[in-house]
Amino acid sequence: MRQISRILIANRGEIARRIIRACHEEDLEAVAVYSEADRSALHVRAADFAVPIGAAPPGESYLRIDRLIAAAHHAGAQAIHPGYGFLAERAEFAEAVLDAGLGFVGPGPEAMRAMGDKTEARRRMEAAGVPVVPGTTEDLTSLDQALSVAESLGYPVMVKAAAGGGGKGMRVVGTPRELSGALELAQSEARKAFGDDAVYLEKFIERPRHVEFQILADGSRTVHLGERECSIQRRHQKLVEEAPSVAVSAELRDRMGRAAVAAAHAVGYLGAGTCEFLLADNGSFYFLEMNTRIQVEHPVTEMILGVDLVREQLRIARGLPMTPGDGPHSPNGWAIECRITSEDPAHGFLPSTGRVRYLRAPGGPGVRWDGGVETGDEVTLFYDSLLGKLIVWAPDRPQAIGRMLRALNELLVIGVATNQGFHRRLLDDPAFRSGEFDIQFLDRRPDLLSPPHDPELATAIAVAAALAEDDARRARRPTVADAAAAASSAWIRVGRKDALR
Repeated sequence: MRQISRILIANRGEIARRIIRACHEEDLEAVAVYSEADRSALHVRAADFAVPIGAAPPGESYLRIDRLIAAAHHAGAQAIHPGYGFLAERAEFAEAVLDAGLGFVGPGPEAMRAMGDKTEARRRMEAAGVPVVPGTTEDLTSLDQALSVAESLGYPVMVKAAAGGGGKGMRVVGTPRELSGALELAQSEARKAFGDDAVYLEKFIERPRHVEFQILADGSRTVHLGERECSIQRRHQKLVEEAPSVAVSAELRDRMGRAAVAAAHAVGYLGAGTCEFLLADNGSFYFLEMNTRIQVEHPVTEMILGVDLVREQLRIARGLPMTPGDGPHSPNGWAIECRITSEDPAHGFLPSTGRVRYLRAPGGPGVRWDGGVETGDEVTLFYDSLLGKLIVWAPDRPQAIGRMLRALNELLVIGVATNQGFHRRLLDDPAFRSGEFDIQFLDRRPDLLSPPHDPELATAIAVAAALAEDDARRARRPTVADAAAAASSAWIRVGRKDALR
């Protein structure tokens, strides 16, 4: 068992806040890191300690391996949790952490390399008997090679970044004439996002579902915790996730789950990970990739199984056995997650920046808000647009949809535009309610992405904004503290916030 009492979180926003909560429930101290833009961010105020790591651009702060390791040593942390995004799936980061004598909350560098290189992952999955989408197992080296492969696969095909993820470096190609331009764009995007312009080709599966399986491995056992449905996507970016999937029967869950466990075994996986599959209408499925980290959408699995996946990560990193048994783990009820982003659907989902003048999180039975900002926080262009995740649980899917609509109506964010309206339109849509959708659903339904102009609604929003600003101004008035609460650590956090200004 590894002795760990203090963990540095090499991330920011809602996932840093989420990990801090798990640390505190495991009786561990949490160390936050922050850029100049995040000096008074929510995750900084919530942590036990906070260390500055550089300027606002990620390349000068959150992507600096040397500064993160130095911060861990400075704060006396024994391990680092990478969260998701930034360096979370970079094998060189995990390797540097281990070389520095620190623990890494995640799989080993070799497993990350194997699954991070998509062509290598395809080779390993084929060897392990896991179904893969027909395509190349080597990086493309020329346009002629790409044309030959595409011809053998049959159009349409997908150009994909070998080091990719999150929808970056991906292009669908319908004809030979489109291939050259798609290659150049995918390589350019991959180079900027991952520092690696290697790409490969896959057969494009039309109208599949995106279904992923949660994996946990503690070195002695590897189990799957069922599936998540992630087919509601815009430009390969997930917007809504739910668990379980309307398309997965108990028999199919068992087959896909066994394939996911085989994929984890193929690379000697340790910790929490996710195997992503494309699921066709006829029940055939294909390995897509494995995310070697905690997923943004992990809460829906937690809600239907009653397991804390981040706490399981912390246990495994300390050499403790995971809590879930061998299974099978049958879903209890239904959970849905909506990603609330500072994007403006009325203007093509352009990022919206500024100060959050007022934020009211929803509550009530079966409602969870994993937020990364609160009233008074600044939203900048330096980082991801995710403000928070709204998650609901209910006994069945229709009730979960109704509960999510109620929660969306309760959520109020003033100061930046959000995508709440899109989520309301989607959840009200008959096709979504019936479960008749796939990963190209929003491509066919642009009406759900753009709100219709409604003068009365615009007036109502303006009135609500004015009332919210008045409420926030009243809340900022000084009050006399209760003497019984004088010893609370909240005073330490307030003091740190003031000192960091």
